[in-house]
Amino acid sequence: MTALADRDFSRILIIKPSAVGDVVHTLPLLVKLRRRYPAAQIDWFITPENAELVRAHPALSNIVLFPRRQYARFGTSPTATLGVVRLLAELRRAHYDLVVDVHGQARSAVFALATGAKCRVGYERAREWAWLAYSHRVPVPTMDCHAVDRYLGLSDVLNLDRDPPDFTICLPPAVDERANELLAGEGLIGQRYSVISPSTTWETKFWSPEHFGEVARHLSARGLRVLVVGAPSERERCRMVAEQCPGAIDLAGRTSLGVLAAVMRQAAICVTNDSGTMHLAAALGRPFVSVFGPTNPVRTGPYQRPDAVVRLDLECSPCLLRKLRHCRHEHRCLRDLGSSLVIERIELVLATRAAA
Repeated sequence: MTALADRDFSRILIIKPSAVGDVVHTLPLLVKLRRRYPAAQIDWFITPENAELVRAHPALSNIVLFPRRQYARFGTSPTATLGVVRLLAELRRAHYDLVVDVHGQARSAVFALATGAKCRVGYERAREWAWLAYSHRVPVPTMDCHAVDRYLGLSDVLNLDRDPPDFTICLPPAVDERANELLAGEGLIGQRYSVISPSTTWETKFWSPEHFGEVARHLSARGLRVLVVGAPSERERCRMVAEQCPGAIDLAGRTSLGVLAAVMRQAAICVTNDSGTMHLAAALGRPFVSVFGPTNPVRTGPYQRPDAVVRLDLECSPCLLRKLRHCRHEHRCLRDLGSSLVIERIELVLATRAAA
């Protein structure tokens, strides 16, 4: 490993295709790689829906798109199968001499091997036997640390700097223009507004639309316009929240990820579940409050922002269960977390920001 730290690399690939929070958590590693290898070509293997977050970053040379949904039928669809074969060939032709697999799953390990790079860095305890694909395996002493610190653990083998993590999100001017057009169309230019993101991936992480609605009405009464945001698949939940707050603007399905980030960057405060939107708010430096239930904020909470987390201290939480049917406690961690606790934290966060 010492020899690897002393080597110079000219063509580097980061593998971290998704999800939103994981991509945000990988940004500091990108910055450190650029500082360590200023003349190198540094590419990022990423899904199209997440690419907008990193495409314009000055530390990045190129992106390698992995249309995961399109290729999901590999082996059963000729088009999908041919697409994967072409992607593997593209990776081989790039002649990378260093691959850093932050994803750590069987699929990412296959792509790492496909590059033909002699130096492939990954976790010693990577899932699905992915560690077998790595030439250099980084130990993970404990899982009770934040994902960002775990990702930066990969930098030890490369002798990257120990400076504080840089989460700067760089958006193309066209993305900011689209966001401003959207805000102007809703009459929000020059107005203070809040962003509510009521959706997430696990069904056990959902806080109720009724509670989000109560928070939305509080923010509205406070003089903040309320924007409810979400992906196209989240329209129904966003509608349920927006309906409970007169004047709320439902933007579900109307923003790309980059435009969402540009909209959030101007928000007075954001309120979320434990989700990628929460990590966006943290990276953008916005005031925000996030509701936690079955997940562990030590591992996946907003990095160094414990003030933003609202959760109940229960013996059964965090349980990390993904399905409600597996919960033997009637989802108490979020069912019993009332809106008053979140509203109280919102006021504290806003007061702290105003005093800063």
